[in-house]
Amino acid sequence: MGRVISVISGDGIGPEIMDATLRILDAVGSDLEYEFVEAGMTALEKEGALLPEATLESIRRHKVALKGPLTTPVGEGFRSINVTLREVFDLYANVRPALSYPGTRSRFEEIDIITVRENTQGAYMAADAKLSEDGNRAESKMVVTRDGCERVMRYACDMALAMGRKKITIVHKANILKTVSGMFLQVAREVSKEYPTLRFNEMIVDNTCMQLVMNPWQFDVIVTTNLFGDIISDLCAGLVGGLGMAPGANIGREVAIFEAVHGSAPDIAGKGIANPCALILAAAAMLGKLGMEGKAQSIRDAIRRTIVATDRVTPDLGGAHKTQEFADAIISRL
Repeated sequence: MGRVISVISGDGIGPEIMDATLRILDAVGSDLEYEFVEAGMTALEKEGALLPEATLESIRRHKVALKGPLTTPVGEGFRSINVTLREVFDLYANVRPALSYPGTRSRFEEIDIITVRENTQGAYMAADAKLSEDGNRAESKMVVTRDGCERVMRYACDMALAMGRKKITIVHKANILKTVSGMFLQVAREVSKEYPTLRFNEMIVDNTCMQLVMNPWQFDVIVTTNLFGDIISDLCAGLVGGLGMAPGANIGREVAIFEAVHGSAPDIAGKGIANPCALILAAAAMLGKLGMEGKAQSIRDAIRRTIVATDRVTPDLGGAHKTQEFADAIISRL
């Protein structure tokens, strides 16, 4: 019996791209077993909760999950499912690679950037958030800790060494946000001294965004805080063809959740035309985490050859084929 992982198919196009992804994992010989659990609108309809306790317990038990896109209903009383998962499992590092695949609809070529984003603190936690009674004033606090800054910086450095990366750009806004962003920058500088074989530079976030669209090849690994990382990682996805080519990993000390970072795309759900690459690439990253980097690279190579050949690719990649036909083409090249 192989390693068991938790699988959340997700909402909208989620089940379609998850089916394609699991077929590829089986075809590459990953020997994984799947425990299917629910989250999102599907879970709300079936079980009355966006994130059922059975789903959380499955992830606690297996330590690794593969997750499709989820929909959180708009309105008060519904908290982001993704933010909740990060808090529950202390998934402190969000890792977003942006890698060019020839044949995608992109203005840039040969991009290879990884953004490492602090995932559990800062603006998105909305500490002490409140709205005045008259509705004219809203406020919340940004809170970061030394431990939170240190562990994400150390993760970025260790990851860079393990992957043979050479340079880390520390992105901040310490010139204005002198306390919260200032702490991140100071701690990052302290940690960087422990890694003499890596090169480091510092860049203010607004300049980073400009530099990414002017000269993205200067970047290797970017490490930054929660809000900035969310924006920068999507910008980097735009450099390589969009969110359809953007996998993500949420890493904690005990648990890791791998995902497609795009939305559930309800406008095309059920049509069978969704590009599954983001989730397939997330699954490849998961294999690397599980010690199967060779199989992970086989999947990436098969995707590359399939897109270059324009063999049975989905409409967003210039073809006219279905999700499962695209998966068949990738499987034929494994």
